[in-house]
Formats: sequence, C-alpha cells, structure tokens
Amino acid sequence: MQDSLMEQGINLMIFGMGTVFVFLTLLVVCTYFMSRFITRFLPEPVAEVSEKKTQPVAASSLSPTTLKVIEAAVAAHKKR
Repeated sequence: MQDSLMEQGINLMIFGMGTVFVFLTLLVVCTYFMSRFITRFLPEPVAEVSEKKTQPVAASSLSPTTLKVIEAAVAAHKKR
C-alpha cells in the first residue's frame, strides 16, 4: 500500500490545484452575484445637472484661423 514518492507528489498537486480552482470559482461566482445585488437594490444616485451656463469664449481671444475653422464647421453642420 505504499505509494511511490512520485504518485504522492501528483496526488498532492491535483488536490492542491483542485482546491485553488474551486476557491477561485466560488470567489468569481460570489463577486458576480454581489455585484448584481448591489446594482439592483442599491443604485448609484443620479448626479444633478447644474443650471449654470458656461461663459462663451470671447472672439478676440481666438486666432483668426481658429475662428474660420469653427465657422466652416458650423456651416457644414447646418448644411447637413
């Protein structure tokens, strides 16, 4: 009934790898279900949109080339 040293090593390796596999599988399944539970019953609060309007950039602070590119883009968008 004495197993060889190689057979004992293989048995120990299979048992150890099986234990790690089962633990990691259980960890993934638990994490998945906890995530589903949290997103379903404890949703993230919706951020309120502020009513502040942004100040427009003064045309004098833009270079003439940039201003022409913006005008061309707006004209192309309006054509569509």
